Amino acid sequence: MTSTVLKLAQDLMACPSVTPATGAVFDCLEAQLTPLGFEVHRALSGEAPHGPVENLFAIRKGPAGSRHLAFAGHLDVVPPGEGWVSGAFEPEVRGELLYGRGAVDMKGAIAAMVAAVAEVPQDAGTISFIITGDEEGPAIYGTLALIEHMRSIGAIPDLCLVGEPTSVNRLGDMMKIGRRGSVNIWLEVEGKEGHVAYPHLADNPITRLVAMLAELKAMKLDDGNDWFQPSNLEVTDLSVGNPATNVIPAKAQARISIRFNDQHTGKELADRVSAIAEKHGGTARAMISGEAFLTPPGEFSAMIAAAVEAETGIVPEASTTGGTSDARFLRALCPVIEFGLCNATMHKRDEAVAVPDLDALARIYARVAKAALAGA
Repeated sequence: MTSTVLKLAQDLMACPSVTPATGAVFDCLEAQLTPLGFEVHRALSGEAPHGPVENLFAIRKGPAGSRHLAFAGHLDVVPPGEGWVSGAFEPEVRGELLYGRGAVDMKGAIAAMVAAVAEVPQDAGTISFIITGDEEGPAIYGTLALIEHMRSIGAIPDLCLVGEPTSVNRLGDMMKIGRRGSVNIWLEVEGKEGHVAYPHLADNPITRLVAMLAELKAMKLDDGNDWFQPSNLEVTDLSVGNPATNVIPAKAQARISIRFNDQHTGKELADRVSAIAEKHGGTARAMISGEAFLTPPGEFSAMIAAAVEAETGIVPEASTTGGTSDARFLRALCPVIEFGLCNATMHKRDEAVAVPDLDALARIYARVAKAALAGA
């Protein structure tokens, strides 16, 4: 399988697809899936500035009433930057490593998925691919649009496996059974401009903003629980934009980010922050990127663990650490777990994947697919 999955990965990686991705990289994936019996639906969603985004849903239907496993992922990548040893979109094998943007995040995993389903008979059950061109960006017109399409045609999977790079030190050491939620909040305090020598004639908004931030940072959210670390609030930006040394500014702004566990909702936290902002004479505007979720350990995680152990000899840790992924949307359809390649080089210059890991991942995905469709 090595030469097959390697070629699939190289072909995908050779297509530049900085988010939001459209066009050639989707042509490539469609050409890989069609010979395997998949019906491919592609559509552009959204408008500028966050679109258009191309999305792909492919399905190979099994016998009526059979189980349905979905593989999910994204073909868009972050900008490559400068200084690569070889071209970021010119995949190159050096030793046992395949270099190129998307090697681990996550065209390598998608190639492993394609190679895996080629080993699964069509009469085993229904398999689908949920692939977006906008996971690394705002994700407004990506997986959410795919979910709408799937609901409209009644193609709801029983289980969904997302191929994000979850492994840490070696392939198979970690899978994600949940993720923390994320909310960003923009804070603003308006004051009254004036001369610093006459503060009684002005109103310094910085003073109130600093007090607001101090109260927010002192706010204890929780102690975590069995599956999640404690929620945390971080100040990510502070801006006044005052070029003068002798002027009290008229406005001060800040931004905070809260990564929260399943003891909270985004709205609840946004409301708490808003109340504190108002107390200090300010305003708060929240953008909830995703809610916390958990797929409790059970049948699905056991299938993945068994497949990983069979191919690597190790049992993956079930974790909820890290950032967000499109699993935050897909969990609305069915139980979802993330498992994929080692994440050490994702988003970095000279991103690379070990070629043997690609082959092993394809075998793991094939085992998971067969077990999921068999219901055991």
